[in-house]
Amino acid sequence: MKRYIKSIMTVGLFSLALVNTSCIEETEPTDKATQAQAERSSSATKAQAMAIPAQLNAMDESYVDKYTWHAPFGYPAMMIIRDMMGNDMGFPTSSYASQFYRFGACQYMGGEYIYAAYIWEYYYKLVLTANSVINVVNPETATKEQLGYLGAAYAVRALAYLDLGRMYEFLPNDKTSSINADGNDVLGLTVPIVTPTMTEAEARNNPRVKKADLVTFIKGDIEKAKEYIPNVSDRLNRTIPNLACVYGLEARLNMWTEEYAAAATAAQNAIAASGMTPLSEAVALDKTSGMNTYSQFMWCCNLVKEDDAVKSGIVNFTSWMSNQTSFGYTGSATGQYMICDRKFYERISNTDWRKKWWQAPEGSDLRNQKSKNHIEYLTPSEAEDMPEFAALKFRPGQGNVDDYNVGCAVAIPLMRVEEMYFIKAEAEAHDNPAAGIATLTEFMTQYRDAAYTTNASSKEAAIDEIIFQKRVELWGEGQIFFDYKRLNMSVNRGYSGTPFFSALRLNTEGRPAWMNVVISVSEYQDNQAVNHWNNPDPSDLYTPWE
Repeated sequence: MKRYIKSIMTVGLFSLALVNTSCIEETEPTDKATQAQAERSSSATKAQAMAIPAQLNAMDESYVDKYTWHAPFGYPAMMIIRDMMGNDMGFPTSSYASQFYRFGACQYMGGEYIYAAYIWEYYYKLVLTANSVINVVNPETATKEQLGYLGAAYAVRALAYLDLGRMYEFLPNDKTSSINADGNDVLGLTVPIVTPTMTEAEARNNPRVKKADLVTFIKGDIEKAKEYIPNVSDRLNRTIPNLACVYGLEARLNMWTEEYAAAATAAQNAIAASGMTPLSEAVALDKTSGMNTYSQFMWCCNLVKEDDAVKSGIVNFTSWMSNQTSFGYTGSATGQYMICDRKFYERISNTDWRKKWWQAPEGSDLRNQKSKNHIEYLTPSEAEDMPEFAALKFRPGQGNVDDYNVGCAVAIPLMRVEEMYFIKAEAEAHDNPAAGIATLTEFMTQYRDAAYTTNASSKEAAIDEIIFQKRVELWGEGQIFFDYKRLNMSVNRGYSGTPFFSALRLNTEGRPAWMNVVISVSEYQDNQAVNHWNNPDPSDLYTPWE
């Protein structure tokens, strides 16, 4: 196993804190703007702000070239990583799966390995990209357009820190104590906060902050984003967030803090501000444009053929999530497939059209069935090659299964309006289970399954049902990790009939230890305040079910 080698690849926080570092060159467009130019010119600020969607899509060639690791393709990779850590997504065999399956197998999760390194570096590069915009825009003298980009930068920084906080916060689990190997108690600690004005000395002594402190910081970014982001005039195919997305971030944050009434309000605000309705069966199951078109999402990554990730042919989201292709890591080229869990699949009602997002097992009434709108969700030739439970949710671009220049040029959802309905339902259920179930039932019967019913009435049963339907809806989108960790849910992939290969057959009692992500060695070597304050390494603490 190739370890993370600091002398080859180091992007510690102390360097990320300095805006004028070489790291900016990795995220800014080729035609860069200096700080002085950006302060004088809206167009220069826009050039710098365009680094934000570029960083969301960024393929890190240092990992690809030095480690032949084909998983570092920006935020979409984070989505896969988090879902691999959950209950519902994995591989039937180990062949061609090692780029991602370690996250599901809880192997090599320590700070010295590339898996920990990439997560940490990616997110702090995203923070740097947002900070570079925040640093050059003076709200008192900015143009309307500049204020819009400032609001977008605050929203992106809130996204980054909200993800970081929830991933690195140490919470109790069934395998590791909060007292780490150095004897320090890391319970409730999150991540260091980096601001544009931080000096090198401050960055070298920048500790992990408590959850409450990070929450206060994120709330400040969200409030600034609310103020400035209505000035955004060009969302660039929804790769730049708008006010609805800011409300969506606020809803996610309030769920993390268990401020449920505020979460329900923010989710409803996001729904209203988005002006969107949930995807229809016809749109979601379309073989050409199903779950790959920017107009379907509130906020997205949007890859084009000129992007490095697309040109690579394999280091991208489509290569892993579109089983229909002939060019990716999953599909006919390798015989490997991304699949869902059997018990997860079997719990979905046959009258719920979302069940067609996965290959039905032999003998099922859904095998090769056409939807009521006569849209084939799988052709007979595709069905013959695919194993049971193979994913069909994310279609390659334009439905092109053979040309990666077209098939990999897709939009990938960072936020969908559907998520807000589930946040609202769960938030309501914490205080009033009947209200939460009513919201869920209205959504399901109107948009997903006209025959939907549930007997859930207790708080525990209501939340379980709401989260399950959210798991179905957001499979592959990287959000359910946060629910599992927040709600202390167990992962159970090991049982008779599991479709996952042996290393993924792990079972936990409550939240898995691996959901307390470990900080990269590069950080605590450069930032002494983090040294000795890392999360315990959970690697190999679970024995696969046999």
